[in-house]
Amino acid sequence: MTILAFVGLSVVLMSWGSTGHYKINTACGLSFNAQMSQFNAWITTLADHASDADDRKSWDPNEAPKHYIDIDSYGEFIANGRIPQTLDSVIAIHGASFVYDKGILPWATLTAYDSLEKCFERLDWAKAVLFAADLGHYVADGHMPLHITENYNGQNSGNNGIHSRYESTMINANIAQITYEGANITEIENVNQYVFDYLYNNYSYVDSVLDADTYARTLAGNTNSTTYKQALWNETRDFTIILFKNASHSLTELIYTAWVQAGSPLISSASIDTPVTEASFYLEQNMPNPFKNSTRINFSITDNLEVQMEVYDESGRLMATLAEGQKAPGHYSIDWIPGNLRAGIYYLVLKSGDLVNIKKMSVLN
Repeated sequence: MTILAFVGLSVVLMSWGSTGHYKINTACGLSFNAQMSQFNAWITTLADHASDADDRKSWDPNEAPKHYIDIDSYGEFIANGRIPQTLDSVIAIHGASFVYDKGILPWATLTAYDSLEKCFERLDWAKAVLFAADLGHYVADGHMPLHITENYNGQNSGNNGIHSRYESTMINANIAQITYEGANITEIENVNQYVFDYLYNNYSYVDSVLDADTYARTLAGNTNSTTYKQALWNETRDFTIILFKNASHSLTELIYTAWVQAGSPLISSASIDTPVTEASFYLEQNMPNPFKNSTRINFSITDNLEVQMEVYDESGRLMATLAEGQKAPGHYSIDWIPGNLRAGIYYLVLKSGDLVNIKKMSVLN
């Protein structure tokens, strides 16, 4: 599949939006106990990399199924409220094609947890914080009810389009009202059961989201007015804040458990001061964003690389090529003027071979 197709897929499957993921990863620090005080140095990085997993969906064909599970597609869940809880066992029963088509969110979460624990064991702090950020993303997805159901966009219940209306439009407008405090944490005895327990629990909110949408649409007669948006928020506010709080708290408990299981190593001061990068180049978020007339794009390269920087629209069409060719190590800036492009969401893609960095940009009228 081409990068154009992956960009389109990324838009469809994005959970809580970048605003929600940033909030959840940042707020995990509210529950840090005294033993975790050293992890305060991680909070900015956890927040900045909270949507890395979403970005990967634009170029990694194996990433998208990690962000959801249509758990109500399993007969065992409908009958008993649970499913086989190891990937091998569920594949043995249903086949790999079915399982991956229905999503592998819980097992992606457990894989990120295992990778984090191994990083702690070998004192690989630079990678540990990135796995922790990914873990936070998958945990947040597991606390978004519409990522746990076959009816993920209300397509089976007459609530078409509710996915983005709930997780992005509503959250972006009301993020300042999503406030909560931390809570005591404990070491998790069974991480597998812990992850599945919150999935089973959060599935119970699916009907609440759909009912709220139905009520708000009936009240407003549409899905784009202020009346609709306010009614949707009023109906979902209380449990949405609970979901955000529980997601942040679960992330903290998972990080804490992985760290304790690894022997509770101390973070070295050098690892805190070292910038975290995943590859030999790094694309910064354009500033300002959103923007109207122009925006500045900064990127850094640590090796001699053949690079290409392009802009795609939401449908995956190439709209502009901003840079291409061999680049020496260094820091680069580009001022981009969108010209007469229509207002909307665009994707800035910096790539070199199999390496890709992606940022979302908003162009205003």
